[in-house]
Amino acid sequence: LGCATMDRTMSKMLEEIRQQPAALEKTLKSEWKTAAKLRQALEKKRPRLIVLAARGTSDNAAQFARYLLEIETGIPVSLAAPSINTLYGAQVNLSDALVVAISQSGESTDTNFVLERAKAQGAMTVGITNEPASSLARLADHVLLVRAGKEKSVAATKTYTGQLLAVYLLAHALGAALPEKSLQRIPELAHAALRLDRDVQAAATRYRFMEHAVVVGRGLNYSNAFEWALKLMETCYVVAERFSSADLLHGPIAMVESAFPAFLFVPPGPVSGPLLGLIDRLQELRADAFVITDSRNELAFKRAGRGLVLPLRLPAGDPPDVFTPIPYIIPAQLFAAYLAAEKGLNPDQPRALSKVTRTL
Repeated sequence: LGCATMDRTMSKMLEEIRQQPAALEKTLKSEWKTAAKLRQALEKKRPRLIVLAARGTSDNAAQFARYLLEIETGIPVSLAAPSINTLYGAQVNLSDALVVAISQSGESTDTNFVLERAKAQGAMTVGITNEPASSLARLADHVLLVRAGKEKSVAATKTYTGQLLAVYLLAHALGAALPEKSLQRIPELAHAALRLDRDVQAAATRYRFMEHAVVVGRGLNYSNAFEWALKLMETCYVVAERFSSADLLHGPIAMVESAFPAFLFVPPGPVSGPLLGLIDRLQELRADAFVITDSRNELAFKRAGRGLVLPLRLPAGDPPDVFTPIPYIIPAQLFAAYLAAEKGLNPDQPRALSKVTRTL
């Protein structure tokens, strides 16, 4: 299958990527009041700690939550290790914590187990899920629903960005100073990212024979490095390692050689300097550097010589990278879908995978 054939037949993955602006709009409209009620509850019982439980793509959304919530609220955030409860039977005191479970299906056995244990200890619990009738939705004290509709492709796309949006709403409920007008513009930013569809399709053809790569992000887009790498692994069967720019330089960069593919998220703001420095280092190694950035940081594209520049327009008063994760992941999702087509693969039915995975 070539890209043209892929577009005519329309994989479910590609179709669901394009549904994201509408899904985000629906989630915002439906869950804004829920976030306001949650804010009232959290004002009465402010947590000393936030613990996040998730697996797979949802765990990548939890990585984003860790950065956003610590940056915007100052509350320490920890990623739960479900095996501590499910396999070792250890008792972790979460009575004063806010425990948040993130699951597309709401049926992740170990994630729900963590939430159930925390609730029994008196912790306030929040569920983020796309399924209102799920076990998670019944179990959690408060539920932020991702209104993405049924996701038929095994590869999660619209539920991932929906989870990121739910995390923004959770941050708002915790008192984060995120401008409401900027939050309301997130669907518009997603729509702007989709304008690069043809550019992404053309870019994917270069990597048809790619078998390995590194994906790099930092700060608020660190989670996107994990998510893009996951999409490359599960839909294109590319061995994709993911790193922060700092971690890559602490050893793994030794595997990078001439023509080695390196994909980087390079937003403006605090992380831009280190990432620009990494691009220069990759150029010295003659690696194949490909960046995703936006029109406020075109220097990243100029230094790499290859990539995608999103046409984002953000208010001057907003933090430069806070609202980039959702629009930045969309061209990466498109890239995985088109690359799978170039390789003659069906991204909707990756081998050995199913939509719901239950583990302990």
